[in-house]
Amino acid sequence: MYAIVETGGKQYRVEEKATIDVERLPQNVGEQVTLDRVLLVEQDGQLSVGAPLVPGARVLCRVVAEDRDRKVVVFKFKAKKNYRRKRGHRQDFSRLLVERIELGQEN
Repeated sequence: MYAIVETGGKQYRVEEKATIDVERLPQNVGEQVTLDRVLLVEQDGQLSVGAPLVPGARVLCRVVAEDRDRKVVVFKFKAKKNYRRKRGHRQDFSRLLVERIELGQEN
């Protein structure tokens, strides 16, 4: 059983007992998170595709860590103009443990 969920403007394929890294969420470590923007659910070979969301479906997760991703270097350069700019960026993320995928009564 797996599902496609949307959070932070991105889509993730999730399975039970798997971990995913998503954009930083306001919940603290140890708190439960409900992802209700479920786009697709596969169970026993049957697909439930939402239009755009699967009604009543949700994914229950727990925040297991909060951290920052590796540094991405942004370097701008213009030839012969003595223009060089170097910046770094580290994205905050939350690591989620998928505990359960639930379907609604409609399915």
